[in-house]
Amino acid sequence: MSPGEARQLLRSMFEAAIAAAQPARCLPQHLPARPRGRVIVLGAGKASAEMARVVEQHWDGELSGLVVTRYGHGARCSRIDIVEAAHPVPDQAGHDAARRMLGMVQDLGADDLVLCLVSGGASALLSLPAPGISFEDKQAVNRALLASGASISEINCVRRHLSAIKGGRLATACYPAKVVTLLISDVPGDDPVDIGSGPTVGDPTSCADALAVLKRYGITAPQSVLALLHSAEAESVKPDDARLAGVQTITVTTPQMALRASAEVARGAGIPVHILGDRIEGEARDVARVMAGIAKQVVRHAQPFSAPCILLSGGETTVTMRGNGRGGRNVEFLLSLAISLDGQPGVYALAGDTDGVDGQEEIAGAILDPSTLMRAWSMGIHPSACLEQNDGHGFFTALGDSVVTGPTLTNVNDFRAIFIAGPY
Repeated sequence: MSPGEARQLLRSMFEAAIAAAQPARCLPQHLPARPRGRVIVLGAGKASAEMARVVEQHWDGELSGLVVTRYGHGARCSRIDIVEAAHPVPDQAGHDAARRMLGMVQDLGADDLVLCLVSGGASALLSLPAPGISFEDKQAVNRALLASGASISEINCVRRHLSAIKGGRLATACYPAKVVTLLISDVPGDDPVDIGSGPTVGDPTSCADALAVLKRYGITAPQSVLALLHSAEAESVKPDDARLAGVQTITVTTPQMALRASAEVARGAGIPVHILGDRIEGEARDVARVMAGIAKQVVRHAQPFSAPCILLSGGETTVTMRGNGRGGRNVEFLLSLAISLDGQPGVYALAGDTDGVDGQEEIAGAILDPSTLMRAWSMGIHPSACLEQNDGHGFFTALGDSVVTGPTLTNVNDFRAIFIAGPY
């Protein structure tokens, strides 16, 4: 297989993963039956606007609602209002949309239905702070968490306890109406409490857990935040709350489903695929070093697999910001992988975020081949220096190896594929 064909195979696999997670493919079969009363659609996340569009196409009765998505990720709807807001750091648009949602469910009855559409990104987009803290204080904590290297589960634990709508609070606001939540998972393990910080799901974590996260990562939170977390007022809704008894939660697609679809593309090309996991976490650069070690073992010793083969994985790594680069956990992974492989012949890789946005860049990820380091050095670019500055995007953009998809209107987390073409 030529280098061009290897790169194209990886692109085709990434596209298949995205296609498998499209709401039009995975959502319609999970729509609930029509209720006797009203139907209100609420949602948040990078895929939520497209989810709302699919609901409108397949719903045969009256409905209304409101969905908040990331800027540029909107979809055309006629009955459901679509609001665009900032991600990953919240802005006023997300704050106002969350307040509107709570207002829309204040007078519901037992015959009414609230259909909630939640996907990755909802945590930042539903940004209504709990009483007692300011919006600016919540933004500051969010920024610090994103730069700290904390896992998404740890970040969402804090978010739930600083929110007026997450951590089950939206569901209790809807009571006694029936609540059906359709989820597109973007978190390792697919735990509903971590998808969008669980606005309709009971939260088993506590304020003490949230405080422990802040302490663990050395985050100096505003005094108002600390005071709230030390009070009973910040406690989230617990799983045994009677108001959650009638809530139905359905995960319509997951990272594992996307990885399986991607694997079928490779197998169709005659290349064996090994899915290493759909919930791999840790520092992006450290995960890359481990993956590089496995790839070298395949090349040199045909262990644990023989080449040619593809190593496929998903999950959500983290980046502890040390420099002033453009960030992005997938490009950080890929740059570290390139350095560790050191031009290993016959090894190619693609890493990208399935929502089309890696970090805060409108770039999904990047691709590398055995010539990556050599081309960088010939341009006067020092890979290790770029890694220390957390500037994976700057590195791969300069090489012309960025992967740009635009908004994909779905989100099943990170995609990583390493193609080992053969022994050398």
